[in-house]
Amino acid sequence: MSEEFTWHGTTIVSVRKNGQVTIAGDGQVTMGQTIMKPNARKVRRLGHDGRVIGGFAGATADAFTLFERLESKLERFPGQLTRAAVELAKDWRTDRYLRRLEAMMIVADADVTLVLTGTGDVLEPHGGIAAIGSGGNYALAAARALADSPHSAEAVARRSMAIAAELCIYTNDQLTVETIAASTGENQSDHSGGDL
Repeated sequence: MSEEFTWHGTTIVSVRKNGQVTIAGDGQVTMGQTIMKPNARKVRRLGHDGRVIGGFAGATADAFTLFERLESKLERFPGQLTRAAVELAKDWRTDRYLRRLEAMMIVADADVTLVLTGTGDVLEPHGGIAAIGSGGNYALAAARALADSPHSAEAVARRSMAIAAELCIYTNDQLTVETIAASTGENQSDHSGGDL
């Protein structure tokens, strides 16, 4: 797996707190030492009902392929994100084409947050907080430190991304943020980044 694509492309963080789950991602696309685009949209809704949100780090075309595959699994297993992710992971491990994809994803619905790794693993993060990408460790540490604060999941995710952007040269402060409210099923979104 090419470390340049996997770790130098973006930062994605997910925070689950007080009946909400938020996934936030920065907009920077980097090729080598060059910023190719500052406002890419790497967090989006999945499925026909928009009740699953996801964010990716890694090679953009590979991530779109994985998003499409996951959406097809969600159509086959509606309302069953874990089952859809496990079925995608099975394909990822057995399909020669998928095994060469260089991307990771965080996906979430009202009930579960999952990290889909570049090796075809499905992980449920401890405490409902996860981060991937070049600034993932910074965002993860910040989110865990802020988890006990009185702030919402979205506020914690935004602040964690701001901290990651201050520390990681492959992360910027142009965010796309998606939030799902678990208790009412109402969705909120902010698309401050542009489309890829």
